[in-house]
Amino acid sequence: QVQLVESGGGLVQPGGSLRLSCAASGSILSINVMRWYRQTPGKERELVALIATGGSTNYADSVKGRFTISRDNAKNWSYLQMNSLKPEDTAVYYCQAGGIRTMRGVLEVWGQGTLVTVSS
Repeated sequence: QVQLVESGGGLVQPGGSLRLSCAASGSILSINVMRWYRQTPGKERELVALIATGGSTNYADSVKGRFTISRDNAKNWSYLQMNSLKPEDTAVYYCQAGGIRTMRGVLEVWGQGTLVTVSS
């Protein structure tokens, strides 16, 4: 019904930048909140950033000033611009969308994840 697909992950050197994209597809009327999470082995999944319909955002302290979340409501896409990357940013990054309104109800959907590796 609704799918989220992340892209843009890969290998980047410390101090470099990447932009992750999340494409939501399906019979979507609207999406209330889009979020980016990340997870490394042995750790709990961490909320990195979120953006609501009106454009309000929140960031984890560890990424404030370096990451920027944005969205394109017309396309139902979200983006995570990651600058000044550090090795500790290495993780699988997941896109998540909450409050997805469809003709069949309201859904919460996760993407499959994309790996970001920050290493020299």
